[in-house]
Amino acid sequence: MTTYLLRRLRQSLLTLFLVSIVVFAGIRALPGDPALALAGEERSPEALAAIRASYGLDDNVLIQYGRFIGHALTGDLGTSSRTGLPVADAITEALPVTLELAALSLLLAVVVGVGAGVVAAVRRGRPEEWLANAIALLGLSVPTFWLGIVLVLTFAIAVPVFAASGYVPFGTDPLDNLRRMVLPAVVLGSGLAAVVMRQTRAAMLDSLSADYIRTARAKGLSRRAVIGRHALRNSLVTVVTVLGLQLGHLISGAVVTEQIFVLPGFGKLTIDAVFTRDYATLQGVVLCTSAAYILINLLVDVLYSVIDPRIRLGGAR
Repeated sequence: MTTYLLRRLRQSLLTLFLVSIVVFAGIRALPGDPALALAGEERSPEALAAIRASYGLDDNVLIQYGRFIGHALTGDLGTSSRTGLPVADAITEALPVTLELAALSLLLAVVVGVGAGVVAAVRRGRPEEWLANAIALLGLSVPTFWLGIVLVLTFAIAVPVFAASGYVPFGTDPLDNLRRMVLPAVVLGSGLAAVVMRQTRAAMLDSLSADYIRTARAKGLSRRAVIGRHALRNSLVTVVTVLGLQLGHLISGAVVTEQIFVLPGFGKLTIDAVFTRDYATLQGVVLCTSAAYILINLLVDVLYSVIDPRIRLGGAR
């Protein structure tokens, strides 16, 4: 187990190093000069030179990358050219919002998606399966922005059960926090729940037709034990794979949802950085998002080894 974990950790660190190179090069490949954006309309050559010297834009690219990596390893992601504040502080304020939104969306997807997938597989060919497939197709087909607008008009304006916008920390007022986060979580998690439902159903159908399921039934195990302890557990590898991939998309793809519900998360931070050519903030946001995606994949690999020990033993060799 230790050998397997160390090997996966080494691969993750190498991937993160390569990602830092891609992020650094990609940000510098964006059109436009950040010094011109910072100097404003009435700019002089002296002002441009001072700005480039202040932010290290006139240094060699390798020197800039080395400085970026050295500071990033100590938690210093630079200073925002838009606000003049440390990028790490801005990310620290925005990250909990996006993480809470992603966690609630993932919880919704697991409860609804796995539950509906199991029901659709066990009740194959019956109205329950048709209903689950119809809901999954609806979740995959409806655009996120349209669903968000409809939910706001219905449950925040016509029937004011939830709040339409804004964010309140959970520690400050848990009830008000949930009133503001339920609708964004439903919007962001509906598509994921549909994907999880379809994958769970397919994996459960394969498991229910396997020889070990027939053996378990022949031994006299109850229907609940056969479905829960045998069929569902052996289907979880596929489900965990989908959840791991989609959770990364939830973190990075919450831009539209956060814009609709005016949440001060990574979405707003990214949009503001793009429009103001705030290279330091944009670089920090992309790097943190990539690191989160790599960490999620590492955790998924660990879960693989817990669900199916054969993966752990094969990986160790």
